[in-house]
Amino acid sequence: MSYNSQAAAAYKETSVKTASPGSLILMLYTEGIKEINLAISKMRVPKIPAKDIEPINNHIIKAQEIITELMAALDMEIGGEIAANLLSIYSYFNQQLLTANLKKDYKPLLDVSSMMQELYDVWKQIFSQPIPQRSEVSVGVNIAG
Repeated sequence: MSYNSQAAAAYKETSVKTASPGSLILMLYTEGIKEINLAISKMRVPKIPAKDIEPINNHIIKAQEIITELMAALDMEIGGEIAANLLSIYSYFNQQLLTANLKKDYKPLLDVSSMMQELYDVWKQIFSQPIPQRSEVSVGVNIAG
């Protein structure tokens, strides 16, 4: 591994280790979308060359691993209905990825990529909002009259 490759890997590792939970979610979405789009680009040909079968498989498996990480990050108690809905969406994504990989058909990947981009945009908007701070002043009732 070259010095530049080692430096890039070290930078990426440090970025992940020091990122906020929101940034980690955005990183997962970014990487998942990238992997899916790489698979699409190799599959969007009349006949997939034999040399591209393994890389396509690898891109799709990486995307599945990322979606599994997103599933594992859900807190079903705190997240309630939203977490349950995301779990269903992520399960759908994994099913579509499996179908695309088995059939070597890029069309299911288009849907997943598009939906992941929409979710990324929503999460990005959520994480860019300032977190409301709890007031240090307590509001009470004056019982002294």
